[in-house]
Amino acid sequence: MTDLNTLGEIGLIERIRQATPSPVHPETVRGIGDDAAVFDWGEDYGLLATDMLVEGIHFDLTYVPLKHLGYKAVTFGVSDIAAMNGLPVQLTVSIGLSSRFPVEAIDELYEGIRAACEAYHVDLVGGDTTASRSGLLISVSVLGKVPKDLITYRTGAQANDVLCVTGDVGGAYLGLQLLEREKQVFLADPNMQPNLSEERAYLVQRQLRPDARTDIVHELRDLGVRPTAMIDISDGLASELLHLCRQSGTGAVIFDENLPIDNQTHLAADEFKISPITAALNGGEDYELLFTVRPQAFEKLANSARITAIGYLTADPTQIVLATKAGQQTPIRAQGWSDAENR
Repeated sequence: MTDLNTLGEIGLIERIRQATPSPVHPETVRGIGDDAAVFDWGEDYGLLATDMLVEGIHFDLTYVPLKHLGYKAVTFGVSDIAAMNGLPVQLTVSIGLSSRFPVEAIDELYEGIRAACEAYHVDLVGGDTTASRSGLLISVSVLGKVPKDLITYRTGAQANDVLCVTGDVGGAYLGLQLLEREKQVFLADPNMQPNLSEERAYLVQRQLRPDARTDIVHELRDLGVRPTAMIDISDGLASELLHLCRQSGTGAVIFDENLPIDNQTHLAADEFKISPITAALNGGEDYELLFTVRPQAFEKLANSARITAIGYLTADPTQIVLATKAGQQTPIRAQGWSDAENR
């Protein structure tokens, strides 16, 4: 038997893709291999993204409020739609429940789901419920749409494209470290109160209730910019960069000094004795967008406070590196889903 860890996330997805039959319906434009499946809806392309959250793997109810969890579950799928340069329209939510959850707990979960639907202008149109013996499971499927001339895949990047990232990265990972530390304090002494100071609120929010960057989709459209390739940052910047480069057949150079890292992330990284660059590259769950544009198109984005140029793409797919001020270049590696999700 083959150990799953020997494949990693990229290898497993590719194995499933190779074993999947070719589409039989002409409306199916693209299946496995991008942030969402793509369908021909006439004037627009339809998009479909599905994400699953499993208690003990993706979240810990010791410190994750159910309302925040509901909001975050929707964000997962909406972020995938945004990564295709699309906007969400409808979603379904399916849950697996154990008997330990009272009705009021499910009300709280759906309060968060409804809040996210309102924020992202999405209709909750259905789902399923079932019993579970392994805690809480949540599966969200999001339908979206995008004009055909604006669809963005992971495969369109070219050498010399400018590599951009939205917002800041690494904060969600440090927020997780703060929450895990307070959990250990609580387990040692249940009478202790959490010590989450106001200056750390941003990092905790980045972990518990991230926002999908649908605002960037609107901004790109307003500026008349269509990315050549795009992916959302769920498993970490390094992992997503490798996905994008592999599927576009390019290499990349990113500059450590250009990585957008919030001051609170720097301070918390110092407190935990973690390199902020490591957190930015491998932390995951930031739900920002990593995308590429042609150099002339980047001129329209240069003044955006929400978008940062972190590097550029090269023609050599074997060279995906992090460059320092001193001129050193280090190959970029991804930790992979087995390390990132088994928290």
